[in-house]
Amino acid sequence: MPYENPAQRCATETSIERAGLFRLGSRSVKRLGYGAMQLAGPGVFGPPRDRDAAVAVLREAVARGVDHVDTSDFYGPHVTNQIIREALAPYPAGLTLVTKVGARRDETGAWLPAFSRVELIQAVHDNLRNLGIEVLEVVNLRLMFGVHAPAEGSLEAPLTVLAELRQRGLIRHIGLSNVTPTQVREARRLCEIVCVQNHYNLVHRGDDALIDDLAGDGIAYVPFFPLGGFSPLQSSVLAEIARRLGATPMQVAIAWLLHRAPNILLIPGTSSVVHLQENLAAVGLELPDEIRTTLDRIATDSRCSIHRGEHRSGL
Repeated sequence: MPYENPAQRCATETSIERAGLFRLGSRSVKRLGYGAMQLAGPGVFGPPRDRDAAVAVLREAVARGVDHVDTSDFYGPHVTNQIIREALAPYPAGLTLVTKVGARRDETGAWLPAFSRVELIQAVHDNLRNLGIEVLEVVNLRLMFGVHAPAEGSLEAPLTVLAELRQRGLIRHIGLSNVTPTQVREARRLCEIVCVQNHYNLVHRGDDALIDDLAGDGIAYVPFFPLGGFSPLQSSVLAEIARRLGATPMQVAIAWLLHRAPNILLIPGTSSVVHLQENLAAVGLELPDEIRTTLDRIATDSRCSIHRGEHRSGL
């Protein structure tokens, strides 16, 4: 029996429209969307163990009002986009598919940079073919100067290629992924940027200032890994708060992100219909002021507790 909580019980009456809307390129999308990365096989490589289940998750997401799906043709590779096409084409009016280019997979599943002109053009055409569409609504340039975290490096050459593809009508809008604030500033001097996608959550708060700057300019910020990078102490604090609220830790993390800033668009991913329903039900979770204050401090308070423990032990 799935874990039941107040937010989940009212899921059928709670539309994800309660999370609000924000502009993404030329469209307004609901702030709670879906990330398709987990629909591929283990390690985001190869086919899923259960393709029918992957199709069912996508159809359930759209049936519950999701109108923003994040994907990439290097998930699999090709697998995730092909599943999206199987599940959702012909695509509902208003569904916004956002993809990424800039990386590729080798035969072992390793993540490698793919920044050259030829690679970027091929990636755009691969996304178009496997999704079965004629134009990509939003394409994020996924930087690979650092594979698992942003690292400095110029964006001019790859952005020039994407801008040319936009002029040719293959791309409508350009975004960024895995970038530093310096790279965001550089990119915005080169072309219009409609979104930034980085690792950000309750404890991974390095983009606080960037989020607020983008909000002031009407640019969407799309965080990934809502529960990624937590220490055991931070996880235990979050679990206790979730228990008090009668919710799951993921629901609390999602609710906090929705409250964090109006330009945040969420794309929690899962390969389970049950977990999808729980994630979407997070819009019905109210966070009392004292809970929000505790969550706002979770990263700082946990670091202070660790330092106090190190001092007492003489480390």
